[in-house]
Amino acid sequence: MSKTTALVLGKALLYLVLFIFAVMTLYPLLWLLMNSFKSTLEFQTNAMGLPQAFTLANYAGAWQVGAFDKLFLNSLIYTVGSTAVVVLLAMMASFAFAKLKNRFSNALYNSFIVGILLTLQSIMIPLFIVMNTVGLYNTHLGVLIPYIGIGLPMGVYLGTGFIKSVPDALIESARLEGADFLQVFWKIILPMTGPVAITLSILNVSGVWNEFMLVNILTSDIDVKSLPVGIMKFSGTLASDYGKQFAALVIGAVPMIVYYFVFRKKITEGVSAGAVKG
Repeated sequence: MSKTTALVLGKALLYLVLFIFAVMTLYPLLWLLMNSFKSTLEFQTNAMGLPQAFTLANYAGAWQVGAFDKLFLNSLIYTVGSTAVVVLLAMMASFAFAKLKNRFSNALYNSFIVGILLTLQSIMIPLFIVMNTVGLYNTHLGVLIPYIGIGLPMGVYLGTGFIKSVPDALIESARLEGADFLQVFWKIILPMTGPVAITLSILNVSGVWNEFMLVNILTSDIDVKSLPVGIMKFSGTLASDYGKQFAALVIGAVPMIVYYFVFRKKITEGVSAGAVKG
């Protein structure tokens, strides 16, 4: 076999593997979307075929029954709010750990890194007790604070590794020009941390938007619950209403799909640059 033939076969095999992977990834999403336009009766009689008559009634019913107007807004508050605070605080702490070291820096940094090893299941009961004790149970702030705390360890880990690569001479020259450390952070460090900030945002947005256990434990009122908790309704008393179930799942998945589609270039650049610098 010639070298050219081997390259062609290798490329063909690679494309075949990628095609199979794409089909396996997209088919469940397409199947979910297709069945969200069917009535329950039609799904039970024709689960694999195309809808005979497309209907949006499932979406309207799921939105109303699940109170998705409130839940959708809450999910946005938790996702956007926690991501913004995590990125800002993580970059500030990372700047301090990387460039403003003192005798307590290593101990404080290691205390953050230990947080990466903690699982959500191991802290749910203590969090519930603490939030109930301080009067933050069943409030937006009582959900936001744990989300921010959970996101900070990874943010500090990524940010510190990134900022360490920034030349000290750059900071020293700014200091000689009369800039204080806060000005150095806002004008020099923060703009340079774009790639790692994007990487951290990706992790936090996907994690918070899809998070279920913590918000379900820390809230009991529909006014402060999030979208995944509302979607769970359709696996209980409404389990036999497949049309609304599928519509509710699509409603929950679409924002993440749109997010990745709109920011796909920034996400790719951020992950690549963050991996190299980190």
